[in-house]
Amino acid sequence: MSADRNLAGRRVVITGASSGIGAATAVAFAKAGARLVLGSRGEDGLDDVAQRCVEAGGSAIVRPVNCTDAGAVAVFAAEARDLLGGIDLWFSCEGVGVLGRYEDVPIADHARVVDVNLVAHMNDVHAVLPIFLAQDHGTWVNMISAGGFVATPYAAAYSASKFGLRGFSSALRGEVSKRPHIHICDVCPTFVDTPGVDHAGNYTGARLSLPPGSLAPETVAKAVVRLATHPRNLTAVGAPAIAFKLGEFAAPNLLAAIMSGFLDSWSARAADGNDNDGVLFEPGVPAGPDGGRRDPHRGRKVAAAAGGMAVLVLAGVGVWLGRRR
Repeated sequence: MSADRNLAGRRVVITGASSGIGAATAVAFAKAGARLVLGSRGEDGLDDVAQRCVEAGGSAIVRPVNCTDAGAVAVFAAEARDLLGGIDLWFSCEGVGVLGRYEDVPIADHARVVDVNLVAHMNDVHAVLPIFLAQDHGTWVNMISAGGFVATPYAAAYSASKFGLRGFSSALRGEVSKRPHIHICDVCPTFVDTPGVDHAGNYTGARLSLPPGSLAPETVAKAVVRLATHPRNLTAVGAPAIAFKLGEFAAPNLLAAIMSGFLDSWSARAADGNDNDGVLFEPGVPAGPDGGRRDPHRGRKVAAAAGGMAVLVLAGVGVWLGRRR
C-alpha cells in the first residue's frame, strides 16, 4: 500500500504552520490526502499556507492561536478534535530564534525564545495528550534540531530550549511507555533553508546567512510525514546531524568551542546588519516554506564533506574509547 493511501483521511494538527518547516509539512500532508487543522500566530501566513494546500490537491482549516497561552491552546486542541473527529498526529513546529552574544541580547528576547520553543510545545502536549489517552492512540511530533545535541554559541536561549525539549520528550516517552499506540517522536534536522533566518532576532551587528548545504524544508517535511505511519523516537535529518551527536559524545563542548570561535570571526567579517528583535513578539508577513538561500550546485560537495566529517568524528570516538579502556 502506498504512503499516500495510508495517509488519506489521517487527522493532523500542525502548530507553527504559517511558514518554514510547518508550512512545508502542511503541504506535504495535504498532498497525501490528510485532513488538516493548522495553527499559528499569523492569520495571513496561515491563509497563505492553506491556499498552498489547496493547490497541492488537499485542504486545511486554519485557526490563529498563540501557543505560549496554555488556555488558548487547550481551546484550539478541543476545536481541532471536534472538527476532525479526533487527532491522529500533532506536529509542534512553532519556534523562534535570536542571534548574538548572550550579554548583548535583551533578557526579554532570551525569555521569549524559551517561551515559544519550549513552553509552547509543553502547552501543546498538555492539550493533546488527554485526547490521545482517551483514543488510546496518537503521535506527537516534536521539532527539536541538531541543536538539541550540540550547544549553539551566539544562541544560548535557543540551545537551552532545544536541550530542554529533548529532556521533555524523554520524560513523556517514559510516562506513556505502557501505551504502545501513543508515540513521542523527536525530529532533529541540521540547518534548514526557511524564512526563519529573516525572522530571527539579530544582535550580532552582522547580516545573517546560512551555511552551504542547508536542507530544503521539504526534506524535513518528508521525514515528519513518514512518522505518521512509521513512528520512531528520534529522526535525525541531514548527514551532519549524526556527526554532531557522535562528536558531542566523544568530546563534550569541543564543537561548541569551535563554533564560538568561528562565529566570532564571522561576525567581524560579515556584512553589517541592524540589531532587531525580528518576529519574536509579532507575526511576520506571509513567507511560505522556503528561505530561498540554497545553492543547488553545492549539494554533492556538501554531502561529501558531511561524509568526511562523520568519518572523522567516528575516528575521534574510537580514539576516545581506546583511551578510556
